[in-house]
Amino acid sequence: MQAKYETILVLSTNLDEEASNALVTRFTDLINANGVVESVEAWGKRRLAYEINDEKDGNYYLVNFSAETSFISELNRLYAITDGLLRTIVVRKDQ
Repeated sequence: MQAKYETILVLSTNLDEEASNALVTRFTDLINANGVVESVEAWGKRRLAYEINDEKDGNYYLVNFSAETSFISELNRLYAITDGLLRTIVVRKDQ
């Protein structure tokens, strides 16, 4: 059974626009291969609450999707080993 999730990606501002879009596309394609992407919102550059890897700002993206619960652990694993991502979070939406 598929559940609804949202994930926020915080990308490094050191990446140019093309590299940022390629990274977001990489993950949306991965999610589409294992579920359904419902929407992608670019929130733009925002100040971080605290420095991460000596960076004070990050580019934020919100992705709403549906997927099997077993896929989420793999998605988090891939987030952890991807350069250019400062922080991520995956949250299951209430029914």
